Amino acid sequence: MPSFDIVSEVDRQEVKNAVEQTNKEISQRYDFKGSDARVEQAELALTVFADDEFKLGQVLDVLRQRLAKRNVDVRALEPGAIEKISGDKVKRPVTVKVGVPTEKAKQIQKLIKDSKLKVAASIQGDAVRVSGAKKDDLQSAIQLVRKSVTDLPLQFANFRD
Repeated sequence: MPSFDIVSEVDRQEVKNAVEQTNKEISQRYDFKGSDARVEQAELALTVFADDEFKLGQVLDVLRQRLAKRNVDVRALEPGAIEKISGDKVKRPVTVKVGVPTEKAKQIQKLIKDSKLKVAASIQGDAVRVSGAKKDDLQSAIQLVRKSVTDLPLQFANFRD
């Protein structure tokens, strides 16, 4: 029975490369001379440091540009609250989301069920598996999910015949 998985993943190596490129660009930019602006990475948890909130926004913009150039969807970024460190210096944690959250998986499952397509969707951990008798039905389900879910970067993987 043909099936595929709906997942939300990022290429960790590309994220690491984008962080390194961001730090390199910031160290070379004139408007950041003498500033303590940088991005630190621990797996999928990034921390953005800057001298003030304006520069913090600029560093985040550079990071988003670098991620986009490396084909990492910026919708996977979830910025946290801005925290003051010492003096005017600030930091902001940014989480890279991986996996389909349970509530979003339930919405996708309900969307597919309500569409009256002859496919079945089941939640498998942090992915949604869709199976059906015909490939055409599965492709219709992919189109439906692509149109309906725009707030989360989704990939359609593991297509089996």
